[in-house]
Amino acid sequence: MLFDASNNQNHEIPLNGGRLDYYPSFLSVEDAQRLMQQLIQEINWGSEKFVIFGKTYESPRLIAWYGEAGAHYSYSGIQHSPEPFTEILLQVKQRIEQLTGHAFNSVLLNWYRSGADSMGWHADDEKALGVNPVIASLSLGQTRNLRFRRKDNHRSSFHVSLQTGSLLLMSGELQHHWQHALPKSKKPMESRINLTFRLICSQ
Repeated sequence: MLFDASNNQNHEIPLNGGRLDYYPSFLSVEDAQRLMQQLIQEINWGSEKFVIFGKTYESPRLIAWYGEAGAHYSYSGIQHSPEPFTEILLQVKQRIEQLTGHAFNSVLLNWYRSGADSMGWHADDEKALGVNPVIASLSLGQTRNLRFRRKDNHRSSFHVSLQTGSLLLMSGELQHHWQHALPKSKKPMESRINLTFRLICSQ
């Protein structure tokens, strides 16, 4: 699959603690649509169950973890062993690496099937990601708002509207100072897939 690389203008989002770079047109709308349909068909999607205060819950979205051998990742008490990169995931990874200058060895895919699917408040600050992790987040499909809030002051918050084909690069000390979430929506929402490319530093 060939991607249109005609418009990769970067918009840095001013931030107190960490850095956010937003590329609104990393992929064209047409390329994003084709990639999303291919991922729906080819990725081994699944759901997860996790326990909070003794109660078992199912993840409010579908999840998949792909990467290089040994790129194991644990969050929410669940250990993830990667499936090998598919050809299309490798192509996307290489495009992102060429643009950003950062290397990645794994990707977490989330499929939000409707506005009822969501992601709670968290920071990607697991030890395996290193001290100041760089995470590249590619959005496909329905535009959704990714919310941010300061860990030390939840009233200090903002959101980024992630349109299809956009790339959001999180870096610096962002995971130390900020949490992010994708809230549910009561408005009718179409399907959205998000790919977050990461570098697992310790196995």
